[in-house]
Amino acid sequence: MSDTKQAKETLQPSRSATLDDVAKLAGVSPITVSRVLNHPDKVTEKTRAKVQQAIELTGYVPNLLAGALASKKSRLIAAIVPSMANSVYTDTIKFFTETMRDAGYQVILGESGHEETQEESLISALLSRRPDGIFLTGLNHTKECKRLLMGAKIPVVETWDYTPTPLDVVVGFSHQKIGQAIANYLFEKGYRNIAIVSATDHRGLIRKKSFLDTLAQHGITNVPVSLVQAPTTFREGREGLAKLLDDGFSNGAVYFSSDTLAQGGLTEAQSRGIVIPKQLALIGFGDQPYAAHTFPALSTVHFDRAKIGKLAAEALLSRIEGKTIKEHSVDVGFEIIERETT
Repeated sequence: MSDTKQAKETLQPSRSATLDDVAKLAGVSPITVSRVLNHPDKVTEKTRAKVQQAIELTGYVPNLLAGALASKKSRLIAAIVPSMANSVYTDTIKFFTETMRDAGYQVILGESGHEETQEESLISALLSRRPDGIFLTGLNHTKECKRLLMGAKIPVVETWDYTPTPLDVVVGFSHQKIGQAIANYLFEKGYRNIAIVSATDHRGLIRKKSFLDTLAQHGITNVPVSLVQAPTTFREGREGLAKLLDDGFSNGAVYFSSDTLAQGGLTEAQSRGIVIPKQLALIGFGDQPYAAHTFPALSTVHFDRAKIGKLAAEALLSRIEGKTIKEHSVDVGFEIIERETT
């Protein structure tokens, strides 16, 4: 009788495969199957192969909840990002997920849509799954959201921002300093006629305020502002710059709060025959993979998205394992990348 046929006869069609079914088919004890699943290094390669084949034949899915009740760990991590469509978050989540997976954890991903109330709803729902830790994007949370997180008594890592007083651990960079740095950069390049196209998300607005405040310190107070809704799109970049140009802005520099907006602005300027950067200089934020390959190449702000993901995972794992963390606020820094658009 073939293994496949035996497996079908072993299982009753009215129920799911169990650990005992796998053990019976593999010719080992249930304890051995459990060891293969939870401590494979303690089982011989031959036995692991037999058990894995039995698992594949039976379609057995380990009962993680039962294990969680016994160990008081779910092996689940909840992660919330503003937008899954925005590739700027991809590297961070990729490296975060890979690091957590290598440590034996699975990541459940949720999308807040840049809405604090949506983040609150997601956290409320995800906490019912008893995650061992939570990954958040940003520092701005509702009062109820903070109450839920503090009451859950599980490790929390906030990312993509910086504060000396995080909920638990923060890994990111200062948006206030970035706004300041961009303003100083354009001023030092000799630009005095300056405008901004900014999204209305919390972090974008922090950069906008710092940008305008810094320009004011340099005596530049008449700064045209074009606001667009988050998440940002290529079209909104075109429309944002079009509004500035139609209102009379010309011969200056424009800061866009994302590379996506800047790319749209670059296209809008070129469609009007504006020479970049001779007649109009552009700078974005995020250093997306395409930024170095636009024509002309886009000046922008770079920060290590992959490093944020990896450090966030390592910090969360240390907190879960009860290890002492030297730094609860980690600043990965940033740098302005000068390319052809400025």
